Amino acid sequence: MDGKILVERLLAYARAHLHLREEDEMYARNALLTFLRLPSPGKAEEGYVVPDSPDELAEAVAAYALENGLCAEGEEERFWVDIFGALSPLPSVVNDEFARIEKERGAQAACDYLYDLSVKNGYVRASAIARNLKWEYDDGKCGLEITVNLSKPEKNNKEIAKLLTAPKGEKYPACALCKENEGFAGTATHPPRRNIRTIRMTIGGEPWFLQYSPYAYYDEHCIAINEQHVPMNVGVRTPVKLLDFVDRLPNYFIGSNASLPIVGGSILNHEHFQGGLHLMPMHRAKIRKAYKSDAFPGLSVGILEWYNSAVQFSGTSRAEVAAFAAKVIEEWKNFDCPACDILSHTGDTPHNASSPICRKVGDTYVFTLILRNNRTNEEFPDGIFHVHPEYLNIKSEGIGLIEAMGLFILPPRLKWQFGEIEAILCGEAEYDPAALSDPENDLYIHRDMVAQLMKGGRAATRAEAEARVRGHVNRVCAGILGNTAVFKNDKNGRAGFAAFMQKLGLEEA
Repeated sequence: MDGKILVERLLAYARAHLHLREEDEMYARNALLTFLRLPSPGKAEEGYVVPDSPDELAEAVAAYALENGLCAEGEEERFWVDIFGALSPLPSVVNDEFARIEKERGAQAACDYLYDLSVKNGYVRASAIARNLKWEYDDGKCGLEITVNLSKPEKNNKEIAKLLTAPKGEKYPACALCKENEGFAGTATHPPRRNIRTIRMTIGGEPWFLQYSPYAYYDEHCIAINEQHVPMNVGVRTPVKLLDFVDRLPNYFIGSNASLPIVGGSILNHEHFQGGLHLMPMHRAKIRKAYKSDAFPGLSVGILEWYNSAVQFSGTSRAEVAAFAAKVIEEWKNFDCPACDILSHTGDTPHNASSPICRKVGDTYVFTLILRNNRTNEEFPDGIFHVHPEYLNIKSEGIGLIEAMGLFILPPRLKWQFGEIEAILCGEAEYDPAALSDPENDLYIHRDMVAQLMKGGRAATRAEAEARVRGHVNRVCAGILGNTAVFKNDKNGRAGFAAFMQKLGLEEA
């Protein structure tokens, strides 16, 4: 494409979607001429239809930069992100506009503004996200949601744990969540963030900021991040922080990963929360057993009817909710139940942690604490309450906040692996158990799954094969959540959970 035409198309897109003002247009045009190393501008095309997505123009910029030696091969993304970042409003302008809209039209309208900008300037990769595989599993209860994410690589627990002991200050920005990412051009090992825009917030009396996830696992997937690069720490102050968030943005739920490896999220070295507009499967769960407390008379408390072990409570008194949440968090840190394999410590090493989740329904705060434990043993070296070995072919990464709430994010490798398995099931490919038993075979990790599926005979069609594969995955995901339950739904588990509720000073309602 002619560079001068590309400049004018970019300006037209910025006017339509990136809030480019008329008085800033000349400045933006000259900036684009500098980016593309052009001596002078051209004329706007008549009849040019501005696209709704940045994809077409981003690809055109990347191709132009590569063809004209403006960037080396492999650096095209950094080049086009740089341009879209320059065309986006400055962070101060975005914060002012967010505050104005929030005041005049409410929290959701303000969030719509920021989210739309994040999509239109290419930070939230909406088109890539739309290619993810998605389906729902009707389990007869709250259901589960399952996605095969094609844009984010799978991490294992050892890689995640290394983040806690990584030397501080060895790189800039220190991690992918740091405030210093705003406007960062990127490197060979760090993604470009010139186009990210964030909103400043005060949470727990500390400076935090809000941004959207570029991977967007669900509707308006947002991340609230501490401006200081401090480790994850779920403690007595965490409930206050979550309550501050929902008081500011009552349209979103918010939650924190547990702060220990295996049961925490993929980033443990920087305190952050995740939330958004989406109603998670866990949010639809009912109370299985109700409790009451003389010390917290304004709260409705109970054990949640859910796969993993969760305490849920609600009330209109923020102070009561915060105080009870802090009590649960602290009591759980030191709770032992050997009959359920729950040991809170091994020497000085802690094992109990919790994932708190908060949302606001009208004037009522609804607070959920998922109880976790990261202990390992000889039988389960990856974690007693982690994904068990028979399920590792589907999911090996730790089960963090989002999956614990019933939305599974499965690794991209599964898309083509499932395709190969479906081909075997419907007879398009040969079923050779000996070949699948070879560790060098691409489907080796799925050999048991294939054998189990083949016991049901050949599928009549590819569609039937796909349905059977997804059915198997549905049951695996439900099984994984069952693995994470510290109190199983058996005699020992029910007795252990009752003992913990008693320790909290509760009695059955």
